[in-house]
Amino acid sequence: MSDVANSGSPLSGAAARPRLVMKFGGTSVANIERIRNVARHVKREIEAGFDVAVVVSAMSGKTNELVAWCKEASPLHDAREYDAVVASGEQVTSGLLAIVLQDMGVQARSWQGWQIPILTDQAHGSARIESIDGSEIVKRFSERSEVAVVAGFQGMHKATGRIATLGRGGSDTSAVALAAAIGAARCDIYTDVDGVYTTDPRIVPKARRLEKVAFEEMLEMASLGAKVLQVRSVEVAMVHKVPTYVRSSFDDPAHPQSGTLICAEEDIMEAQVVTGIAFSRDEAQITLRRVADKPGVAAAIFVPLADANINVDMIIQVVSDDQASTDITFTVPSADYDRARAILEKASSTIGFASVTGATDVVKVSAIGIGMRSHAGVAARAFKALSEKGINIRAITTSEIKFSVLIDAAYTELAVRTLHSLYGLDKA
Repeated sequence: MSDVANSGSPLSGAAARPRLVMKFGGTSVANIERIRNVARHVKREIEAGFDVAVVVSAMSGKTNELVAWCKEASPLHDAREYDAVVASGEQVTSGLLAIVLQDMGVQARSWQGWQIPILTDQAHGSARIESIDGSEIVKRFSERSEVAVVAGFQGMHKATGRIATLGRGGSDTSAVALAAAIGAARCDIYTDVDGVYTTDPRIVPKARRLEKVAFEEMLEMASLGAKVLQVRSVEVAMVHKVPTYVRSSFDDPAHPQSGTLICAEEDIMEAQVVTGIAFSRDEAQITLRRVADKPGVAAAIFVPLADANINVDMIIQVVSDDQASTDITFTVPSADYDRARAILEKASSTIGFASVTGATDVVKVSAIGIGMRSHAGVAARAFKALSEKGINIRAITTSEIKFSVLIDAAYTELAVRTLHSLYGLDKA
């Protein structure tokens, strides 16, 4: 099992009060005054009748500082000790928020991942949640009306008793998994934006905040460049059917906006053909020229990359006229570009290719929408619109509810604006 939340025995009976999980990111808890603002949001929900568990990230910039210290101490550091260091940021925040809540007259207690416990596998630095026992938190809801302030981003590997962190953005996953574990009515993810938009408002000023987004759409958006939610948190929410709101912690705590609801597809009355446009600059293109067109070659290329934990995305194969060789183009994360090329060049005698070329000045632009399932020609319209703007498409991938194109990075803004307008996303 992975990223699976298991509840404790107190969940078997009917809850006297609905439960709510609230998660606050690094910018929301960046200093004591912002932590006080978070506490006001928490108190509002308590007064509205909820039993509340809060999941917090480290204060803005602290995790980067802790990571830098580990690298300075030793470039090749022990992953277990790395986790012990970087998990401390959330420990500080959870304690501070508990103190502030107590000062406001709210019963509160901080929790570290191992105290609940949140149990993980042993992949230190990118661990996956295997189970959560929420029974003690629920017991304290009923007996003490106590707010649980939980350090996000962390759990414990049961066999070793060591702290294990969940990877960047892991506090989102902590929150959604905890919501599933305690049977919460919903999970509210508070960040520095007031919801999920049709695209990045910095690129398209007419981008609109969406009222509802289907789990599948949000999963695609998150994996294709939208930074609002961590991909794994959306996966957990979808598997456990946890209604999840994206909201702004900078709203007035007394009169907050509703944000965007991430929910099941059946909860959306009328799906748009295209819900949003996402883009990712974290892309690099690699092309192998004149590869022998024979069985086993694809495995010789992609297995070594997989063994090195390099994620390959778009793949295009073009067979030459003589049917004896082929050109293979694919994309990898830009941070892995040099490493991927080195692996391929080292294996050149096994693979058998004439040359390897690449580019890092590329971007992936994607259109996502569950409405694509029932509409033909959605991607074709985009290809035509981009060509009319003089934008060359290097590669294409499609699925049931999205398509992506790889283009030169210089055309990013033009491509996003063109597709946003093409599908009417700039209209209320």
